[in-house]
Amino acid sequence: MSVYKIVEIGAEILREKAREVKEVNPTIIKLLDNMIDTLHAADGVGLAAPQIGVSKRVIIVKVGEVLVELINPVILEKEGENSAEEGCLSIPKISGDVVRATKIRVQGLNRQGKLVEIQAEHLLARALQHEIDHLEGILFIDVAKKTYRS
Repeated sequence: MSVYKIVEIGAEILREKAREVKEVNPTIIKLLDNMIDTLHAADGVGLAAPQIGVSKRVIIVKVGEVLVELINPVILEKEGENSAEEGCLSIPKISGDVVRATKIRVQGLNRQGKLVEIQAEHLLARALQHEIDHLEGILFIDVAKKTYRS
């Protein structure tokens, strides 16, 4: 597969609402595969298609051995909240304290085009929220209580 260059802050695509995927086809499957390769190469936790310059509502998140791939994801429920430090592959050398829900229920399509629902908590919930924000053109620095330079 391919490793894409990660788009960094300042690129317009990071501020745009990503386009809905109309059909899960071989192009979308290839996009998912390439996003996984890119995420592994960057040693990240999550990646949204706009971060590689593609305006599609596609995200991947890998926490430990759990890999979540979602097409057109939507958060159905949020519960609780906590603040934690976040970073972003598109915003190198900056981190920030962000308040997010501790538990969420998300739905979207999987790579087979089937509607799936995922219950997530802790880091997986945080990462999913972060990546879904990317699809809306929202960066963690927009919602951070405080940011830090490393």
